[in-house]
Amino acid sequence: MANNTLQGKKVAILVTDGFEQVELLEPRKALDGAGATTRVVSPKDQKVKGWNMKEWGEEVPVDVPLDSANPEEFDALLLPGGVMNPDHLRMDSDAVEFVKQFVEDGKPIAAICHGPWTLIEAGAVRGRKMTSWPSLQTDLKNAGANWVDQEVVRDGQFVTSRKPDDIPAFNRVMIELFQQGAAQESERLRKTA
Repeated sequence: MANNTLQGKKVAILVTDGFEQVELLEPRKALDGAGATTRVVSPKDQKVKGWNMKEWGEEVPVDVPLDSANPEEFDALLLPGGVMNPDHLRMDSDAVEFVKQFVEDGKPIAAICHGPWTLIEAGAVRGRKMTSWPSLQTDLKNAGANWVDQEVVRDGQFVTSRKPDDIPAFNRVMIELFQQGAAQESERLRKTA
């Protein structure tokens, strides 16, 4: 169901090898269907390889290498999960700084499954109500988040979900957040002009 609620908005999708394939492809399809322009940003230069549940999956072209990506050029951020992907990203200082910039600028961020690991590393979860893959529950609690076992959770600039089964709800709330976040940013810029 195509609409244009995100027309003219640019969304960064930060991943590296080992992202959960469906957690990139399905949200990206929903964002593109809502009129957004999506760009895969990665520490890798050419392609990133997905993980398809229990084995390696498809390769996805990298649109913007991380070393030349500018968070100011994007309206929102998507952090797909998979175990390997966010584990590598949270150890990459450039990836963590990229995420921190979205947090500091108040831009909307959607993270699913293990995606919140990068938000923990960016120091962004304290006081937030969040969900994730269940194994991250202790990590999020230790970082100051209020972890809950729900299909989708929206708190401020964040929307989080637990797993691939949650993608339909995740996509719906992500698009709502990105639409409202983009509108709030436009209002803020209008007031400072």
